Amino acid sequence: MKLLSILLSVAGVSGLIWVCPALGALKDTAPHKTGRLASLSHSSTDLLAQGNVTRVTGIEVNQTESGLEVILETAAGSERLVPLILPKGNDLVIDILDATLAFSIRNGVTELDPASGIRRVTVNKGDENSIRVRITGENQTPSAEVVTGRDDLVLSITPESTTAEQVPDEEIEVIATGEAEEEDDYNVTDATAATKTDIAIQDTPGSIQVIPEQVIEDRRVVRFSELADNISGVTPQSGYGGLSSQGYYLRGFPLEFESFRNGFRDFGFISPRDVANVERVEFLKGPASVLYGGGSGFSGLVNTVTKKPVTEPLYDLDFTIGNNDFYRPTLDFGGALTEDKSLAYRLNVAYENAGSFRDFNESESIFVAPALTWQIGDRTKVIAEFEYQNYNYVFDRGFPPGEIFFDLPISRFLGEPDFNDADFDSFSGTYNFEHEFGNNWKFRQGFNALVVNSSESETTLANFDAPFLEADGRTLGREASESDSESENYTLQNEISKKFNTGSISHNVLFGVELARYRFAYDFFSAPLDSIDIFAPVYGAEPGVFEPDFAEEYGTDSIGVYLQDFVEFSSKVKFLAGVRLDWSESIYKDTLEDSFDFEQSDFAASPRLGIVYQPIDSTSLYASWTNSFNPEIFSRNATGEPFEPTEGEQFEIGVKQEFFDDKVSATLAFYDLTRSNVLTTDPEDPDFSIQAGEQKSRGIELDIAGEILPGWNVIATYAYTDAFVSEDEDLPEGDRLQGVPENSASLWTTYELQQGSLQGLGFGFGLYFVGDREVQLPNTIQLDSYIRADAAIFYRRNNYELALNFKNITDTEYYSTQGFYITPEAPFTVLGNVSVKF
Repeated sequence: MKLLSILLSVAGVSGLIWVCPALGALKDTAPHKTGRLASLSHSSTDLLAQGNVTRVTGIEVNQTESGLEVILETAAGSERLVPLILPKGNDLVIDILDATLAFSIRNGVTELDPASGIRRVTVNKGDENSIRVRITGENQTPSAEVVTGRDDLVLSITPESTTAEQVPDEEIEVIATGEAEEEDDYNVTDATAATKTDIAIQDTPGSIQVIPEQVIEDRRVVRFSELADNISGVTPQSGYGGLSSQGYYLRGFPLEFESFRNGFRDFGFISPRDVANVERVEFLKGPASVLYGGGSGFSGLVNTVTKKPVTEPLYDLDFTIGNNDFYRPTLDFGGALTEDKSLAYRLNVAYENAGSFRDFNESESIFVAPALTWQIGDRTKVIAEFEYQNYNYVFDRGFPPGEIFFDLPISRFLGEPDFNDADFDSFSGTYNFEHEFGNNWKFRQGFNALVVNSSESETTLANFDAPFLEADGRTLGREASESDSESENYTLQNEISKKFNTGSISHNVLFGVELARYRFAYDFFSAPLDSIDIFAPVYGAEPGVFEPDFAEEYGTDSIGVYLQDFVEFSSKVKFLAGVRLDWSESIYKDTLEDSFDFEQSDFAASPRLGIVYQPIDSTSLYASWTNSFNPEIFSRNATGEPFEPTEGEQFEIGVKQEFFDDKVSATLAFYDLTRSNVLTTDPEDPDFSIQAGEQKSRGIELDIAGEILPGWNVIATYAYTDAFVSEDEDLPEGDRLQGVPENSASLWTTYELQQGSLQGLGFGFGLYFVGDREVQLPNTIQLDSYIRADAAIFYRRNNYELALNFKNITDTEYYSTQGFYITPEAPFTVLGNVSVKF
C-alpha cells in the first residue's frame, strides 16, 4: 500500500507555513497494514486550534482483518467530531461537521486500493466548516461503525454492505440517512481506458472525457451515436446500413473499428450494441497504440464499461415508449448468490421493437447480458460476463451524395421494402481474474471472445459516380446484393502492476503482454434490379439471378508487450511514460478466385510521454506526445510489395481545472495530430496506390462537466477542428476531411428540486450546434450546419421515476454520413419512460 505523508509545519517565530510532500511505501504486516494519509506536525497543532471549528491534524488508514480503520486525528482538548453517514451507490459518504483540514493539497488526500473490496479512501474539504470522507467499495457500499473510547474519530470500515449502522454511544452521534442510491455525478474522476491503472483523470497528461450512466439516463440515450453530442471534437457517424452501433469521428478521423468494451477490442461499428448494461463510456483522445496496439485509433478510442455484479439485492424494471412505434422494456437484476456474498450476479435484459421516420424501416432487438463475480478470497476474485444480441433491421444507407437528394423528404426510402433486410447475432464472453499480492503487487488476466454472424440483403447503386442519376435527372440505377459474414476476435491480456517508491519519488508501474487474433470473412453476391424514380417511387421490383461477386478473408495475429510508469516526483509534478512493441502477422485471401492472396509481417513501437504540473490544488497543466500505427493489409503497390503501417503522431498541451469544491471539472486542450503514410493513388498507375499521403488535424477543445449547485448538473463542450489533406498525389491539398465540422458546441443541463412538496421534480434542456461538413474526398458536396434542441421533464421519488424526453424539439432537418452516403437524422421525437426499483 502506498503511503502519502503530507507534513505541514508552521514556523513558530515568523508564522511561515510550508508544505513538504514525502512519499513512502507501507509495509505488509500480519494481520494488518497501516498508513498515514496526512498529518500535521505536533509542534504546530496548538497554533491551529482556534475558534469553534475542530482542526483535523492527521489522517491515518489501517488495514484490519475485516476491512479498514480510518482515524481522523485532532489536537488534545478539541471538540469531538460528529460524522453524518450516507450510502450513495458504491460510495459511503461521511460528512464531518464543524471541522476543517489543517492542510491543503489538491483533492484532499487519497488512498487507492487500501483493502480488498475497497477501491478508494478520499478525505477532502466539504465547505468552510466541514470535511467529507468518501469510502468507495469495489462492488457495493461499505459500512461504517464508530470505535468508541478514543479522543480522535475512529471509523471501522467493512467492505460490501449497503447500510451504515448506527452505533450507540453516549458521546458521539452517528446519523445514517436514506437508502443506498445510484451515483448521479456528471463529473467522473477516473477512467480505466486512459492508463489501465487507478490514476485519476486530473493526473493524466491527456484529454479524457467520460459519459456516466446518469447522463445516459437523463438524456434517455437509446443509440450510442447520441453520446457524440456531449464530447468535444466528436461527431456521430451513422451505423453500417442504419445499424444501432458505435461510429464516431474524433479529432478529424473516423473511429470505425476502434471501439473497445471493458478494455477489449470490439466490433462496435459493424455490429449492434445495446446501452442496457452500460455503466459509462470513456472517450480517450489522441493515439492509443501505446496500450492497445495497432489499429486502436489514430485520434483516440472509445471504451464502454459495463455494469458489474452487486452483492445487495437490485431489481430495476424500466419501460420506454415513443413515437414511430418505439417500445423498449429492460430489466436490471443483481445480488448475492451465497450467504457470505462471495458469489454475486448481475443480469441485464432488453427488448426493443421500433418503427422509424424512414419509410418501411423497422427493427427488433433482443439483448441478454449475465455477469458473475466470485470473490475467491480477500485478495482474489474472478468476474465472468456474457452478452448475446440478436438484431434484425431494414438495411438502409440513406441517400447518395448529390445535391438533388436534399430535395427529397427525409422519409424517402430508395431500396425495396420486401428485400432490404439484415440480421446480426453477436456473442461475447469475457473473464477477468485479479489477485493482489503483498507489497502492492497486483496481477490481472483477462480473456475475451467475440463472434458476430450477419447476413444482409441490400439495394445498392448501379453507378457510384456523380450525378448517380440517369439523364432525366430522376431515375436512380440500382443493383441488389446479398452477403454473409463472420467476424471473430480473441484477446488474452496478462498484466502485472506494482506501486513502489525510490526515495521520495513514487512509481505506479504496469507491465502487460497481449495476444490477439482477428478474422473477418464474407461472401458477396449481386443481381440486377430495376431502377427507381426518386421523386415518385414505385416499389415491388424483384432481383434477378444472384451471381458470386467477390469473397474475402483477412485478419491478424498479434503479440503486444507494453510497459508504463506513472512517476510522482512531488504532489505538483507527475510524469507518465510508456512504450508498446507489437509484432503482427496478417493474411489476406481472395476466397472466390484465389488470385490475390498474401501474408505480411509488421513490427512497430508506440511510445508515449506526458507531464503534469499542478501549481495549485485545483489546476493541472499538462503536455504530451504520443504515437500510433495501423498495418495496411488490404493492398499492394504496383510492384507487389507490402506497404508500411500508416502512422500517427500527436502533440498536445492543456489545462484541467476544478471548480465548486471539485464538483465541476473543465479540460481545455490544444493538439496537433498528423497521419502519415496514407495510401493515395499511384500517379504512374491509377489501379494501384502509393504511400505519399499525409493528413493533419489541429484544434482546440473545451469540456465542462459537473454539479454547479445541489441538483443542478451540466455538461458543455466546444471544439474547433481544422482537419485537412496536407500532402497527396491525387487529392487536392487543403481539402477538408469528411464528416468533420470546423466548429461545434453543445450544452446539456438538468435541475432537480431538492426539497419541498415537489422534491424530485426535474427539468432538462440541451442545445447542440454542428458546423458544415464535407461528405467525401475530394470535396464536392457539403452538409449544412445545424442547431438542434432537446428537453426533458422527470419526477424521481423513492423507488420510482417518471420521465418525458423531447428530442429535436425544433424539428430541425439535418444529416450524418456513413462512408460516402448521407443519412437523414430523426425529426421531433418523444420518449416516455417509467422506472421502478425494489
